[in-house]
Formats: sequence, structure tokens, C-alpha cells
Amino acid sequence: MKLHRLAAFLACAAVLGTASAQTFPQRPVRLIVPYAPGGSADIAARLVSDAWSKALGGTIVVENRAGAGGNIGVDAVAKSPADGYTIGLQTVSLAINPGLFARMPYDTLKDLAPIGMVAASQHVLVVNNKIQASNLKELIALAKAKPDKMTYGSAGNGSTFHMSAELFKSVANVSIVHVPYRGGGPALVDTIAGQVDMSFPVISAAQQHVLAGKLTALAVTGPKRSSLLPNVPTAAEAGLPGYNFETWFMVFARPAHRSRSSTS
Repeated sequence: MKLHRLAAFLACAAVLGTASAQTFPQRPVRLIVPYAPGGSADIAARLVSDAWSKALGGTIVVENRAGAGGNIGVDAVAKSPADGYTIGLQTVSLAINPGLFARMPYDTLKDLAPIGMVAASQHVLVVNNKIQASNLKELIALAKAKPDKMTYGSAGNGSTFHMSAELFKSVANVSIVHVPYRGGGPALVDTIAGQVDMSFPVISAAQQHVLAGKLTALAVTGPKRSSLLPNVPTAAEAGLPGYNFETWFMVFARPAHRSRSSTS
């Protein structure tokens, strides 16, 4: 995960609220993460919030509001006062969800203002230690031998965990069952425990569990190996050419120039 702390902070400071630079912030700033603690978005938020707090000379409090594929937390930002004291951090699901959900509680283009991208990452396919597959080809063969019997956990419908797994299913031509959670952290916990067979977290969220031997990493989802798990092959190297999935994390706020949405 590459964190663009300074660039994102400068962009954030340029649009924050209506208070002057001399008086802002007068109280803590909320950074809403629309997933449960322990997932990739939560990790990214907590990494950047410390640096931003020091640069602002104030406090940034990370607040987790999970549910509905991230829509609950994002909606909380969309309906917050346009004073700079509530910002949000979301993944590529911010762009995916309008096409996934029939009804959205907010208008992405009208109710949200982009501040900047703070991180980019690829995912990693991990399986629990009960799965009899030591590489990607063996896992695919196992899934084809047992269609609709194997399961994968995700951070919720529309999450990057979900999308990366669905792309895997399509490219590998396998049928595995989706088990959505309220965040990447709970999905990883149940993968380790064997409640689900596999998961597709971002590398930073899975790294410690892989290095500790609690999960087996079979392939990273990007075009190049990651320095965080240098011994794990790409999907193409592992025998699945054509599979490539990466995500980004961005910070946003409610536009200061717009009146509150009619949905508020």
C-alpha cells in the first residue's frame, strides 16, 4: 500500500470547511470509515490520520460505520454539515456501488466532493490452513471438483474483496459461494478460523497473518509481486493469466457549496 500522506493532506486542508486556516480545527475532525475495524480501509485511515492530526495541530478521530457495502458510512458523510469536521475514506466501492445497488441513499456526484487519493493496493488470495491446496492451480482444481461448495468471505456486497473474488470466479471459471461480512476484519477472522475457505483482502491487512502462518497466500492480484509478500506469485505467474485487480483509497467530504441533499 502506497500512502500519499502529504499530497492528500494538502488537498484536504484546501477544502476543509468554512473556518479560516487560523482557527481550524476548533474540535476533533471525524474520519468516517464505512467498514468494521481491522479491514483495509480502517488500516489506511488510521495510518494517515496520525500524520494529518500532527499537521493540522488537532485531533482526527476514526469512526467506523459499517453496512450496506459501505453505503451507510458514506451516507453519514453526505448528510453531515458542510463545515469540514466530517470527512470519509472509501475504496473503489465508491465508484462500484451506484451500479450495484438499485437504490442509493445519496448521489455520489452531487453529494460528495473528492479530496484526494491516499493509497493504492493490490489484493491477495488467501486460504485457511484446512484447505488442501498449496498453490493456485490446486485451489482452482479443488473448486471445480466441488462447485458451489467452497466459500469466500468479503467485506460486504460491493466491497473490493467481493469484486476481486467475482473477477477470479469469472477468469478461473469456478463457482464459489460469497459470504458477505460487515468489514474485512471479520471476514479475515473467519477465514483464519475456517468458517469460510478463502478471502481476497488487500495485502496490508493479510500480511501479518500470512507471515505468522495463520493463512496461506496463493497469489497477489496485481501485475507485479508485492514487496510486502515477495515470495507470493502474481496470479499470472501462478497459472491464471488475464486476472488483474487493484484498488484505491480516497478521502472525500460533503461539498461546501451545495445545500443539504433532499434525502437528509
